[in-house]
Amino acid sequence: MRLSSALVAAAAGLLLAVSGCTSSSDTTDAGSSSSAAATTPAEPQAAEIEWEDCNDRIQPLIAGSPGSERPLAFECGRTEVPITYEEPEGATLPVFLIRARLTGQADPIGSLVVNPGGPGASGADAAIRQALTLPEDVLRRFDVVGFDPRGVGLSTPVECIPDELKDRMVAAEPRPTTEAALDDAFGLAQEAADGCAEEYGEALGTFTTTATARDMDLLRQGLGDEQLTFLGYSYGTTLGSTYAELFPDRVRAMVLDAAVDPDTDPRADAEAGAAAFEAGFDAFAANCTQLIAGCPIGGEPRRFVEDLLAQAAAAPIASARAGETRQATPGVVMAAVQAALYTTSAWPQLAQSLAAAQQGDAQGLFSLADNFYGRLQDGSYSNLIDANRAINCADSDPEQDLDEAEIRALAIDWGQRYPLFGAESAASLYTCTVWEAERTPLPDRDAAGAAPILVVGNSGDPVTPLPGAVDLAEDLTSGVLLTWQGQGHTSYPKTECVTAAVNAYLIDLTVPAEGTTCPL
Repeated sequence: MRLSSALVAAAAGLLLAVSGCTSSSDTTDAGSSSSAAATTPAEPQAAEIEWEDCNDRIQPLIAGSPGSERPLAFECGRTEVPITYEEPEGATLPVFLIRARLTGQADPIGSLVVNPGGPGASGADAAIRQALTLPEDVLRRFDVVGFDPRGVGLSTPVECIPDELKDRMVAAEPRPTTEAALDDAFGLAQEAADGCAEEYGEALGTFTTTATARDMDLLRQGLGDEQLTFLGYSYGTTLGSTYAELFPDRVRAMVLDAAVDPDTDPRADAEAGAAAFEAGFDAFAANCTQLIAGCPIGGEPRRFVEDLLAQAAAAPIASARAGETRQATPGVVMAAVQAALYTTSAWPQLAQSLAAAQQGDAQGLFSLADNFYGRLQDGSYSNLIDANRAINCADSDPEQDLDEAEIRALAIDWGQRYPLFGAESAASLYTCTVWEAERTPLPDRDAAGAAPILVVGNSGDPVTPLPGAVDLAEDLTSGVLLTWQGQGHTSYPKTECVTAAVNAYLIDLTVPAEGTTCPL
C-alpha cells in the first residue's frame, strides 16, 4: 500500500494544536447524502468565513524553523459548504482554513489558495509551511490560504481504517509476487474497504474532487476575491484543473506543479509510477556514490537495499528509540525508501538510516515511514490514508477497474521489470476495485475560456513523471508548460529559474514563453 501522487507531510501535529478553532458542529453527519454529479455547478450562497486569531497557537510550533523569523500573523477560519451540490440548500459540512499574512504587505492582490497534494494532505497545514518557504515577493502581495478539503484533516475527516490495520498495511510485503503475498495484499485492501463501507455507507461518495472544487469556489467568494489565484502541487493539480474546468472565467492565475497525468488510465498511471520511482532510486544511488565523503551504503546502493530487504525478512530490525516496540519489516524499509525519494533533501537521511538499519537500528527508517504515512509517536495516525483512498476511489471510473486475475499477472510481470516498486504498484490497483462507494469520475479538463494556466513539470520527478505535465498543459486550452531539469517531487520554489518565472506569473500575470526549460 502506497500513497499515489502525493506530496505528503505529517500534518496532524500542527492541526491538532490549532483544532480549538473548530466547533462541535464539525461532526456533521454526511451519511444521508449521495455524491454530487459532475454537471454544471450549482450556485449556492457562500457562507461567511468565521475567522479567529490563532497566532499564539501556531507561532510556538514553528519557532526555530527556517522562515519563522518572518513577521507573520495566522488566523484560523471555519465555514460551511453543502454536503451535496445536487441539494445545495440542504445539509452542510464544515471546512477548516488557515490564513497567513505577512506584516506590512504592499499593494495586496488578494489570496493565494494552496493545496499540497495527496489527496489527503492538509491544505491548512500547507498554508503554514508555505508562509515559511514562499518567496517574500509573493508574500508581500498575497495572503496564503489553505483549507482542508472535505474528508481531510479538520474538515469532517474520513476516519474508517483503524491504526492497527494501518500498521499492518505499512509492514506488509512491499513486493508481493507470490500467491500468498498477493492474497495478503488483497486481504488488507478488502478489510479497509469493508470497514469504510460499514462506517460511512453512501456518504463515501461525497468525498470527491469535483465537490471539493465547488467548495473552493465558495471559499473564493468568502475570501472576497473576484477570481481565484491558486497554487496546487501533485494531486493539487487535479483539484486546480477541475476547478478551472467548472469555473474557467473565475481563474485569475493558476500554478499546477507536478501534474497528475489526466490522460492515463489507472493501469498506465501505476506502471508509469513504478518506472519513475525506479529512476528516482537510481538518481539517489548515483548521488550517494559520488559523495566526496563516501556513500554510507557503499558503491552499490541497489544491492545494499536488496540485501537489507532480505535481512529484514529473515529477522525484522529493532529500533533504538526508547519505548519503540515495533520492528522494521521489508515493508517499513521500502516505505522509508519511497518517502525519501519525494525530496532530494531527504536523501542523506535515507542513506544514513539504511546503513544504521543494517547494523541493527531501524529508528531512522521508522522516522521516514511514519512521517510519510502520518503516524504520530503515540501510535495514532492522521486520516491521510483514509482520505487518500476515499477521494481517489470516489474520483475513479468503475469501468477502468481491473479484476483480481489481471492484477496478479501484472504484479508478477512488473515485479520483474521494476524490481523495487513494480509489484506493489500493480497490487495497489486492487484498492478501488473493492471500494464500495458511488463514483464521480473526474471530468475531461480543457478549461476553455480560462486565463493562462501555468503547468510546471520536473524531468526527474519520481512521483508524477514529466509526461503528466506535458499532457495537462496540452489538454488545457490556455495551458503553458514550464519544465525544470531537476530531481525530486515538485519544482517551485526550489530553483531560481522556476521561482522567477512563477513569481512573475502570480504577481504580474506574465506568462513564460512556451517551452521554457530551467536547468538543474
